[in-house]
Amino acid sequence: MPGDRAELPSPTYYDLLGLHPSADVIDIRRQYRELSKAYHPDTTTLPVAIATVKFQELNQAYAVLSSPDRREQYDLAIGYSRWTVVRPWQNLQPPPEYESSNLYLDPTDRPLSGGELFALFTLGLTFIGGIALVLLVGVLRGEISLTQIAGL
Repeated sequence: MPGDRAELPSPTYYDLLGLHPSADVIDIRRQYRELSKAYHPDTTTLPVAIATVKFQELNQAYAVLSSPDRREQYDLAIGYSRWTVVRPWQNLQPPPEYESSNLYLDPTDRPLSGGELFALFTLGLTFIGGIALVLLVGVLRGEISLTQIAGL
């Protein structure tokens, strides 16, 4: 019966490009270029009709995801949000597993970017440099001896 059949969700633009919704603009552009080369009707071994449809789908997905405003509206339409909204526990009993209003959101889902790693490295060097500077000033003023530093 038609009413009993569960409808499969149509693939999202992220699925078409093979990306996670948290992908940045550079990853979206890179993946689009690779797939457009693979599915362009002039360069693929697929039948022209299939390649044309696939290529048009890729173009439509890229047009939406490459525009910040259109991407934000699309993300809201598919239920993806960049903010985690946790549902309250029912009857004060913890859920069997963490449940979020959006399955895509997980703070441990992505590795640190190069800029974030550089910032952490710079902060670490600043901290170590500050400690070294304090010890150096203390030694030069005679308030700290080298034997005290070795004992730390």
